[in-house]
Amino acid sequence: MSTPLILNLTRLPARLDSQQTAQFLGLQPHDIPILIHARLLRPIGDPKPNSPKYFAAVEIEELARDRNFLDKAQKTIQRHWLMKNNRSSSETTE
Repeated sequence: MSTPLILNLTRLPARLDSQQTAQFLGLQPHDIPILIHARLLRPIGDPKPNSPKYFAAVEIEELARDRNFLDKAQKTIQRHWLMKNNRSSSETTE
């Protein structure tokens, strides 16, 4: 598995898109909307619901070093998928 390009840079760009943010935090791109909805990540600007989201690199760097954030993010993602899978399995058994 190759290292994501964003991790090879000596200096990050000022803003990161959702995919770059996910790579930097060690997450999957589909986890980013979950964290935005839970208000653990805050995009810069005031993006519309269906528009691309960008994040301040300085903020993402801080979050990547914050164990408490990483713990909350992991629990939030796990809870999201647990609830989604439980809904899915209950719909199939009906």
